[in-house]
Amino acid sequence: QVQLVESGGGVVQAGGSLRLSCAASGLSFRLYTMGWFRQAPGNEREFVAAIGWNGGRIVYADSVKDRFTISQDNVKNTMYLQMNSLKPTDTAVYYCAARRYGVVASSARDYNYWGQGTQVTCSS
Repeated sequence: QVQLVESGGGVVQAGGSLRLSCAASGLSFRLYTMGWFRQAPGNEREFVAAIGWNGGRIVYADSVKDRFTISQDNVKNTMYLQMNSLKPTDTAVYYCAARRYGVVASSARDYNYWGQGTQVTCSS
């Protein structure tokens, strides 16, 4: 059974940094594309970043490019999102997601498994 558990959210001032973690069980990064999404109140779930199976292709949303970095540790079976230069517009619940066998995708519909989310709040 696949389980994804996010952690690392919190409250930070504008310009600050946070690192989110997604501990995965029941799957191998060698076979799954992994992604980060976020959802602010009243908004649809929004793509943030994704990393292809076996750590291949990496894609970022334009809004986070050059500020956020996605990575994964195959030994710990954990994915990370390093978030720097945070802005109030980054405030949202952040979710990690897994897509079995598929290539990197930016649509939430393409992902099979989801974590419960972790809140990130950036104040001005």
